[in-house]
Amino acid sequence: MKLTHSLVDSILFARLQGDLIGSPDSQQLVEVVNQSINDAIILGAIDLSKVRFINSSGIGVLVSLLTKFRNRGGEMVLISPSEHIRKLLIITKLNAIFTVAEDDAQAANILKESK
Repeated sequence: MKLTHSLVDSILFARLQGDLIGSPDSQQLVEVVNQSINDAIILGAIDLSKVRFINSSGIGVLVSLLTKFRNRGGEMVLISPSEHIRKLLIITKLNAIFTVAEDDAQAANILKESK
C-alpha cells in the first residue's frame, strides 16, 4: 500500500493506493494519524479511490482511525470508496458509522459542518 498525505484547512487528507490489508504498511497510516492528532488536527479524510482490495484487518484499521478522531472530538470521512468497499461496509453494517464523501470538496464540507 502506498500512502501520501497533506494538510488542507486543518484537515488531514490521507490518500491510499493498493491493498489495505492491515499489513505493516497500514502502520504508517496509523502513525500519520497519531501525529496529526497530537498536533491538534482532529478532522481526517481517507481517500480510498485507489484502494483495490480491503480485508477485515484493513476495516479494523479504518475503525481504529475513526475512533481516534472521535475520541478527540473530531471526525473522519471516507472519500470515494470503490463499489467493493461500499458493499463491504454495508455487509458489516459499518455504513452506519462511516460517512462517505464523493470527493475532497464534499469531504471538507462534511468535516467542517461536524465541528
